[in-house]
Amino acid sequence: MPEAVAEVRKAVDRLYGHRVMRRRAGEVTSESALRGARASAALDGADWPLEEVRRRTDFGADPEARTVGAALRISAEAGQLLSVWRTSPLQVLARLHLLALGDADPAAGRPRQGAETAEELFPIALKATESADAHDDAHGEGEPVGAMEAELPPAPSADEAAARLDQLAKLLVERAERPTGGAPALVVAAIVHGELLALRPFGRCNGLVARAAQRIVLIAEGLDPKAICPAEVGLAELGTAAYREALNGYLSGTPEGVARWITHCGQALRLGVRESTAVCEAMQRGMV
Repeated sequence: MPEAVAEVRKAVDRLYGHRVMRRRAGEVTSESALRGARASAALDGADWPLEEVRRRTDFGADPEARTVGAALRISAEAGQLLSVWRTSPLQVLARLHLLALGDADPAAGRPRQGAETAEELFPIALKATESADAHDDAHGEGEPVGAMEAELPPAPSADEAAARLDQLAKLLVERAERPTGGAPALVVAAIVHGELLALRPFGRCNGLVARAAQRIVLIAEGLDPKAICPAEVGLAELGTAAYREALNGYLSGTPEGVARWITHCGQALRLGVRESTAVCEAMQRGMV
């Protein structure tokens, strides 16, 4: 894991040193937000081409469109919530959820209560499993699908999720009050991301909120202060099956499982750096 942390730091530093960042950092940030939103929506089952996301203005027509719209709204505002995050992470999470669902939804911004349950985290994984099953039907039974079929443990009860979320928020506020020392930024971001996926505090859109929270932590911790490293792009590139498998490692609670999750998040962030480096190169050649 220390190697993963060091590799991420080097990759991010190289991107920040790109000559395009001296003149067009704001444009790189905007493009990163767009690409990160597209990828986060894809991980929630709405896998649209980037140009379709860039072109569309109506995001309320169907469930996939609403998912893309939710990811875009969250991505656009996440960087503006930094000061609130340092003192009240729970308020930021509620705001992200409100952005995802919209003011008209009575559940928007409200954590689960009572016997309320959380929706499936990985709709794409189900599609992949169905595809593999179809392949087996056509060609005979082969190797097990493995990670795509691995079941995630059920989300904790609403009361347990609320208690654990409150404890996470307290730890984050304490860290913000003592900014020096402690765990590296990548580790903090990965733990926040993993814990939100584990708790699934809301009925819907937990994946979108968790990935946005990771982005906010990376900004707040100073690893990616200009928000130009879209880790969501890397998560989508690595695939839903790998994402699910790494999360299962985190949920196991073992040191090896948690390290595997942090390493996976580091790989995703490096791929996000590669994406933004390509954007910078295109800008330098006058293609953007």
